[in-house]
Amino acid sequence: MTNAAASGYEFSIDWFAGNIPVWDQLIPKFAPARFLEIGSYEGRSACHTIETYTAQRAIELHCVDTWEGGVEHDKSTMSDVERRFDKNVALAQTKAKNPAMIVKHKKLSHLALADLIASRQLGKFDVIYIDGSHQAPDVLTDCVLSYQLLRNGGLMMFDDYLWSMEDMGKQDSFNMPKPAIDAFLNIFQRKMFIVRGAPVYQLYAVKTEN
Repeated sequence: MTNAAASGYEFSIDWFAGNIPVWDQLIPKFAPARFLEIGSYEGRSACHTIETYTAQRAIELHCVDTWEGGVEHDKSTMSDVERRFDKNVALAQTKAKNPAMIVKHKKLSHLALADLIASRQLGKFDVIYIDGSHQAPDVLTDCVLSYQLLRNGGLMMFDDYLWSMEDMGKQDSFNMPKPAIDAFLNIFQRKMFIVRGAPVYQLYAVKTEN
């Protein structure tokens, strides 16, 4: 994606741009057509996915978010965040090289993932990006449910592996994704393998079997 502001997008903050070199090297290897992202905020990662990964094929992107914010967000701003998401994703669709179907799930992630499982989407997604709640119980739940939705050989990406609330004076293992991601990968170590060589603020793993 070119410079976000110059492209007409409306982002109040960009936490994502630093991930683009790794994403653009790694994701095309999986020839993805179906994406699921948990935590969409203003749509920065979704817009990149739509613009970039439609180059070879049409895609389907499921975006899961409550647009109510987490412990680190100002709840009063979240209606504007959702408005920007809708605007940005609609604009990205006009820039897509091939069609991009967007499915918006405005609900808690465990409910959205349970709905997808109930609708027999098991093993249907090529790439799943986990970037929702930063609280460890929520992250672990997202990981376990997402595993069921990822195809064998598919890519699971974990954001904020090293994130904490230390700068707010509130660091504890409950409010960190890392303990949950570690627990998931330790327990699923015979069914997932970690992609080596990438910066560790995000972690990447491939599903090997059900």
